[in-house]
Amino acid sequence: MTASIQMTPIGVLRTPFKEKMHAPRQAVIARDVPGTIELLPEYEHALTDLEGMDRLWVLFWFHMAEGWRPKVLPPRSERRRGLFATRSPHRPNPIGLSCVRLVRTEGLVLHILDVDMVDETPVLDIKPYVPYADAFPDSRTGWLDQVRDPVGPYAVVWCEEARLHVTWLKETHGLDLVPHIDSVLALGPQPHPYRRIKKHGNGFRLSYKDWRIFFHAEEPRTIVIDSLETGYRPGQLLGTSPLPADRDQNAVAIHRAFVAAFPRLPRQDKAP
Repeated sequence: MTASIQMTPIGVLRTPFKEKMHAPRQAVIARDVPGTIELLPEYEHALTDLEGMDRLWVLFWFHMAEGWRPKVLPPRSERRRGLFATRSPHRPNPIGLSCVRLVRTEGLVLHILDVDMVDETPVLDIKPYVPYADAFPDSRTGWLDQVRDPVGPYAVVWCEEARLHVTWLKETHGLDLVPHIDSVLALGPQPHPYRRIKKHGNGFRLSYKDWRIFFHAEEPRTIVIDSLETGYRPGQLLGTSPLPADRDQNAVAIHRAFVAAFPRLPRQDKAP
């Protein structure tokens, strides 16, 4: 067996997702999200004949993944599963695979859609998607068959108060929380540590960074977002209680401004 293998990236992905927690779980959830692949100059002629291809397989390196375990807890499972029966990014060799739509090529740049990768992800290879060889819709998927995946996303509806909160954050501080919240809650309201969802009274609470999103579920398959609140305690916002050492003071200032604009004591009892 070969002791080691060396790989050299052929290019890099440019996407809207600056942090791994922002990236959708699968490309199918990231429908219409645009991005680009910037290839190195030596691969210019390797792009010949891509015209007319609708989809491409992109192999990439999970450059933000650290370490791995033989069993992991996937988002749609109530118990741990064997790593190789999941698509966890934390692997012995953290190689990712996504099927994206090709819009056009422009020199050494590929413009693509359905991007679910983090910005600046190293690209290892590009291959054409070939329907007769790559699509097997009748294949069994083991434990995933038991969770009825896919069953289609939940509709995510923002009530007036919640919409006012996120609009204010985007317009005053350039902080757009909507895409991530929509993508997470489209998977359903079920409490799960991976997605940081917990029961809260008659509804649920989603934790995203230092924000708390309160929502409830309705039929048929609808998530209604009720409000957005800070995750900081009143004392932390007032400066009478210490902040965690790793918190960015500028980020905390946004929370203080948010509470001033929408005065309400935080509902949660734990600091971020």
